[in-house]
Amino acid sequence: MRWPLLEPVRTRLADEQGALRKQAATRIALCYPSPYHVGMSSLGFQTIYREIHAHDDAAAERAFLPDDLQAWREARVPLCTYESQQPVAGFSCLAFSVSYELEIAGLFDMLDLAGIPILRKERDERHPLIVCGGPLTFSNPVPLAPFADVIVLGEADELIHTLCDALTLPRHELRTQLSRRPGFYVPELSGSWPGVVKAEDDRLPARSQILTPHTELRSMFLIEPERGCSRGCTYCVMRRTTNGGMRTVDPERVLDLVPEGARRVGLVGAAVTDHPRVVELVRKLVDDGREVGISSLRADRLCARPELVALLAQSGARTLTTAADGASERLRKALDRRTTADQLLHVAGLARQGGFQRLKLYLMVGLPGEEDRDLEELAELAAEISRLVPLSFGCAPFVAKRNTPMDGAPFVPIDEVERRVAYLRARLRGRAEVRPTSPRWAWVEYMLAQGAEDAGLAALEAWRAGGTFAAWKRAFRDRGVRPSRGRRVQDGRLRLPSLAAWPTI
Repeated sequence: MRWPLLEPVRTRLADEQGALRKQAATRIALCYPSPYHVGMSSLGFQTIYREIHAHDDAAAERAFLPDDLQAWREARVPLCTYESQQPVAGFSCLAFSVSYELEIAGLFDMLDLAGIPILRKERDERHPLIVCGGPLTFSNPVPLAPFADVIVLGEADELIHTLCDALTLPRHELRTQLSRRPGFYVPELSGSWPGVVKAEDDRLPARSQILTPHTELRSMFLIEPERGCSRGCTYCVMRRTTNGGMRTVDPERVLDLVPEGARRVGLVGAAVTDHPRVVELVRKLVDDGREVGISSLRADRLCARPELVALLAQSGARTLTTAADGASERLRKALDRRTTADQLLHVAGLARQGGFQRLKLYLMVGLPGEEDRDLEELAELAAEISRLVPLSFGCAPFVAKRNTPMDGAPFVPIDEVERRVAYLRARLRGRAEVRPTSPRWAWVEYMLAQGAEDAGLAALEAWRAGGTFAAWKRAFRDRGVRPSRGRRVQDGRLRLPSLAAWPTI
């Protein structure tokens, strides 16, 4: 049974360009707790892969959550790396990149397949060191503490080299040294959570190492022309107060790093269109005959720089995507988002001029203070936009995150979120498509986002009970897990502000 399960791994390897191989004393299994097509679309994951190989005597091999998890369990095949197809349990370290809260179940699955105890307290020196990092650490990594030996907080471009050096030490000395270093939290030894770390500017930009056709972003070379954000949106973890705000990379540097053969280029960052020279960069890429994608299009920037929309259309894009976020201007102002209806209408007009087949708007439902009149305002705006260009909404329930001004905001009850989505669908029928994410799983995400170590332990109980929504709900209830109600992570310390500012829902 081993060969059929590993055949897709070998097929994907054969189709990759840029994979690294190296003999080294320190071997790290770089793990992504979602399937290959998701993990290989992660710019951070690929950057850390390259940084490990750049270290003097360290090498990384990749491991992902199997596509058919049940088949691997039934065949009793241990979790293996892609590069050598060797069991990850034989590596000195398993380094997990965790993007968001619901991937904690994937962490459990991968450790279980590897035959490694999930709880830290059940492991000893015979087991690999379990390290967790990734985007989740900018917000609330606390639920990971019962499972990780070490948690890396923030931008790990340089921290990974500190970790590689420490892996040569005896385990007790490794823990002691890392517990004293900025950016590392060692649950057994660290007293308080340190702040997230900022990489030096000369480490920028992060960029793809491997191109593969087997991802959501098929054979697209990803690179960041900027890191961070200059804006203050109150719901966003990557707002301007996080890690020094926005840091830009000169277009010349970006262009030098794009491989000659990369026909598709993705510009990735929290606020790419805020880059002062983004039009110049995109123009050069398009003139070179490349297809260009941008991860974060802001409506106000598109209005101010209409050439950018024309260039994206010229490069082959067919859907133009930006964010409405709040359903009304009242809500958007409260979020410090400040996108206006006039701007969204202007973008729709630009999309029509550019020949785009669709305008897609991201929307949050269930914001504090949201009322039906806000949804009605959105429906009226959608009717105007749909007369210009076909329209769809990517609709997600609002989930308050730690380390943001909206930390502690309540989650609207699931049945009420479902009612509001149904209301929008009814009002937009024939005018716009509404594609909602699950309110139930958004609630699970919320409980983890606002939770502490007990939320992580509840997650393990839910996973052991089958991972259904009912299992999650029961596990949170049995462990008495409650949202933090305003407890937030700032400078690594938990604080409990008043909830008086939040309207009751």
